[in-house]
Amino acid sequence: MRAGRNAAASIGLLVLMAGHVASIAQNETHDQANQACDKPVYLTIDTGHMGVATQMIDVLNRQNVKATFFLANERTKTGGSSMDDVWAPWWKQLADQGHVFGSHTFDHVYWQADLPDGTFRVKPSAGPDANKVKIISGDEYCQELDRSRDRFEQMTGKKMVPIFRSAGGKTSPALLAAAKTCGYTHVPWTPAGFMGDELPSEKYPNSALLDRALHTVKPGEIILVHLGIWSRKDPWAPAVFEPLIAGLKDKGFCFATLDQHPEYRGLMRLKGTSSE
Repeated sequence: MRAGRNAAASIGLLVLMAGHVASIAQNETHDQANQACDKPVYLTIDTGHMGVATQMIDVLNRQNVKATFFLANERTKTGGSSMDDVWAPWWKQLADQGHVFGSHTFDHVYWQADLPDGTFRVKPSAGPDANKVKIISGDEYCQELDRSRDRFEQMTGKKMVPIFRSAGGKTSPALLAAAKTCGYTHVPWTPAGFMGDELPSEKYPNSALLDRALHTVKPGEIILVHLGIWSRKDPWAPAVFEPLIAGLKDKGFCFATLDQHPEYRGLMRLKGTSSE
């Protein structure tokens, strides 16, 4: 009986050691891949009407690209919202695949102005107060950031990293300071990383946007695209999405998530990443 117990214990120890070695090997492979990439760009994807979401993920899978997603609970083309129970399994699948996630404020809250008493004038584009001007405190803005985080963790069982992107990229030093008090760092996009998918297609056709991107993107760019834009008549995605990724790869670029960005990776390693 003792020999049986010893054998079982030995097998268990070997299994644990094997798992530890596999984890180390996986991390080393991940680090080596990033060291080998000397022209990284960081693809970030904000929520939208979700009408092109599954097609865009098909592109990421075909191209073997991971992205960083910023999540808000936005209105969808099917009458639901982008973080409802219909989309929850989809987000879980993406989290399991190793993508990275940050907050975009739950109700997609646009900052409009700082007020003298330290509050903010804002305008959500989603939720029960959509398109209504509101006055909120810094604590209430933090609650908006936390609502996206909490819903993501409920849907996926994984952690959202302590980064956020404000709706429309609109911020002020006071708003960024308020977000810092609850642990969030803002991540904008770079000027050449703006792909223009929310611009009017009559003035900015897809072919022109693709050509501009392929000629202006440089190493280190943080690229911004959306999971569907209501106002654009000729949708940017998926038509431009795969040619963009393939074209940048042909120019020697590689794609990394924000947990590998030199400005943010220390923060994420300290707090834990969404792909743990």
